[in-house]
Amino acid sequence: MKFISSIRPVRDYLLLFSTQSLSALGSGMTNFALILWLYQKNGSALETALLSVCSYAPYVVMSIFAGALSDRWDKKRTMLVCDVLAAMCTVFVLVLLKTDSLQPWHLYLINAVNGLMNTVQQPACEVASTLLTPREYYQKTSALRSFSNSLNTILTPIFASALYAFAGMDTVIFTDLFTFLAAFLVLKFCIRIPPVPQAEQKKETLLQQAASGLKWLKEHALILKLILFLAFVNLIASCFDAALPAMVLSRRGGSENALGLVNTFAGIATLLGSVLVSLMKRPKNRVRAICLAILVSFGTENFLLAFGRTPLWWCVGSILGWITIPLLNANMDVIFRNTIPPHMQGRVYACRNTLQFFTIPVGFVLGGALVDKVFEPYMAQLAPESLLGRLMGTEKGTGAALFFLVLGIAGTLLSLVFLFLLRHDTWTDPET
Repeated sequence: MKFISSIRPVRDYLLLFSTQSLSALGSGMTNFALILWLYQKNGSALETALLSVCSYAPYVVMSIFAGALSDRWDKKRTMLVCDVLAAMCTVFVLVLLKTDSLQPWHLYLINAVNGLMNTVQQPACEVASTLLTPREYYQKTSALRSFSNSLNTILTPIFASALYAFAGMDTVIFTDLFTFLAAFLVLKFCIRIPPVPQAEQKKETLLQQAASGLKWLKEHALILKLILFLAFVNLIASCFDAALPAMVLSRRGGSENALGLVNTFAGIATLLGSVLVSLMKRPKNRVRAICLAILVSFGTENFLLAFGRTPLWWCVGSILGWITIPLLNANMDVIFRNTIPPHMQGRVYACRNTLQFFTIPVGFVLGGALVDKVFEPYMAQLAPESLLGRLMGTEKGTGAALFFLVLGIAGTLLSLVFLFLLRHDTWTDPET
C-alpha cells in the first residue's frame, strides 16, 4: 500500500512513459533491422547514414513551427494522430517487402515522413510529461526516461537481430505494430493529460509564437549556451554513429552479432548510469556535471574503438562512453523543466530541437562521406608496416577506426573548451 501511494502522483506519467517506451522499442527494432538490410544490400556507410539524415532533416527544419502548433493543439490528440501516421509508414514498408519492391529511396522517404511526425509529437510529449509530473519528481522521472532509453538500447539489437535472423523482417514489423497498438490504446483510454492553464495562454499568430520561443532563448543565455554546446556534441556523436556500422560490420572479428553486442553494452551502460542518477544527490553545479559527463564519454569510447581490434574492446568502449550520458540528460532535463514556463515549453523545446539537433544530419552525411571517400581509401593504400598500419591494420573498416581517433581528439578538446567557457555559469535549483 505504501508503494502504491508513493507512485499515485505520477501514475499517469508512468503509464505514458512505459507504453511509449514499449512502442519505441518496436520502432527501434524495425529501424535496426532496416539498417542491417540496407548495409548488407549496398555496403555503404553513407547510404546507411542517409536513413538517419532523412529522419532528422524535417525534425530540424520544421521544429520551430511544430512547437508553436504543439502549444496550440491538444497534446493527447496530437500524439495519437502522429502515432497513427507513423504506424501507417511501417505498414507501407511491410507491403513493399512482401511485394519484393523495397528500395533504399523508399526507406529515405518513409524516414522523412516519420521524422516529420516525430517533429510534431516530441514537443507535445515533453509538455505532457511536465503537466503529468510534480516538480519534486523531475530528477527521478528523468532517470526513469534514461532507464527506459537504455533498456531499449539493450533490447533493440538483441530482439531485432534474433527476429531478423530467425523469423525475418515480417516478424520484426508485426512486433513493431503490436507495440504501437498497445501504446495507442493506453494513451487513448487510460491517460488524461491536463490542459495548460488558460491564464497562461496568449492570442498570437503562428509566426509570433515561433518567434517568441527564439526570443525566450535569447533572454536566457545559460540555456542557449548549453544548447549550442550540445549542438557541437551532436555533430561529433552523429559522425560516430555513421561510422560505427561500417567499422563493426567490416573489421576482422566484426559481424551483425558484434554490432548488436556493442549496442547492447551501450544500453547496459546507460541502464547502470540511470540507476546511479536516480540514487545520486543533486550535484552542486549541474552545468559542470553536464560538461564533465561529455568529457568522460568522448575521452574514452572513441579511443578504445580506434585502437581495439576485438568486440571485447569495443564493448568496453561502449560502457565507458555511455555510462555518464544519463547524468548529462538528467541535469539538462531538470534545468529545462524548472526554467521554461509550461505554456512556453512546446515552442522553446522546438527551438531547442532546431538549434541543438541541426548538426545531426550534417554529422551523418559528413561521417558517412568521410569514411567512404577519405579514411577508408587512405588506410587501404597504407603499407601494413607503417605506423598506422601496425596500430590499426589496413583491412576494410580500419578507416572508420582512424576516424574514431579523430573524433575522440575533437570531442575531448570541445569538452575542455566549454568547461572553461561555462566555468562561471551557475543555475539555482528550486528543489534545494
